[in-house]
Amino acid sequence: MKRQTLAMIIGAITLIAGVVLAKFTSLIPSTDTRLEVSTANGQQNLQLGDYRISGPYRHENLTVFLIHGEDRLNTDALVTLEEALAQKHVVVYETSDVNELAIENVSANREIFVQAGDIVKGGRQDRALAVDVVVEPRSGKLPIDAFCVEHGRWSQRGAETANAFTMSEMMIATKDLKMAAKVSQSQSQVWEKVDEAQQKLSRSVAADVRAEGSASSLQLSLEHEKVRETADAYIEKLSGIVQGQTDIIGYAFAINGKLNSADVYASNSLFNKLWPKLLKASAIEATAETLAGARVEPVAIEQVAEFLARAEQGAQVSERQVTERIRMVMREGEQHVLSETRDLKHEGRWLHRNYLAK
Repeated sequence: MKRQTLAMIIGAITLIAGVVLAKFTSLIPSTDTRLEVSTANGQQNLQLGDYRISGPYRHENLTVFLIHGEDRLNTDALVTLEEALAQKHVVVYETSDVNELAIENVSANREIFVQAGDIVKGGRQDRALAVDVVVEPRSGKLPIDAFCVEHGRWSQRGAETANAFTMSEMMIATKDLKMAAKVSQSQSQVWEKVDEAQQKLSRSVAADVRAEGSASSLQLSLEHEKVRETADAYIEKLSGIVQGQTDIIGYAFAINGKLNSADVYASNSLFNKLWPKLLKASAIEATAETLAGARVEPVAIEQVAEFLARAEQGAQVSERQVTERIRMVMREGEQHVLSETRDLKHEGRWLHRNYLAK
């Protein structure tokens, strides 16, 4: 009886491993289906086809895994929205429509990558841009979908201009807010989740993070001194994990022992440009989700493979043509959502993949 029970257990484990392997293999552009886990310098590496996952890297309740692979596209011409605004290569205009702004690339030779969730500060209300898009040089004014992340204000704030947006140093934080913006695409839910995020941050840093000038502004809450101070501790600990590695194309992270989301890009150069902003958003989310005295369960590297695999297999598929160049494909399952940004200028190859756990 013991032998029979042992055989059944071994068989079940083998079946589960096979399912995970089969599902994750669809993510890999290779017929090589090796699944190997090794340990070096205190970190694990999971090799699967052409991709490698390394980690865990941890600080407090935030656990990060790096995703390694070869470049799929040459993205040297791309600059981030944050860079472009700082260098005055782009103008993001207020339109007086809560859910639509206008964007114009005024540079002669730089392409600008906008990522869904980028917050632009200023205008009549702070907004989060709703879609990934590449804005080509001398584009002229183009419409771009947005969500308001500041409820109530509809006028100039301080010395800011009401007609345009001056910076984009932050991204939306908290999984629930990302789901409201990317999946539900509901403005009312976005406002609700902004309020929840502010409440969580206030509880975690033991201070009211709502700004006197605009209490509903997510941007101003993220700029709160205590929020920045707490997030900086995460950033100081984890920002250097990418140094000296030229094959990193993405990362996945878990908070309080539960996998949250992942972002994978078509090149190491694009990932490196976005890494500081991505890590800042993850650090702020970890700050918001801090639970005093709670024990954080470890996250196994195999769980990351399964997380990506299951998102890849979502049965509900929808597509949207964002611009002539960019098409968004969403694959949704019971527990995961995968959003894929495809660049039609480069034969429809994916430029960015975002994975969310529901």
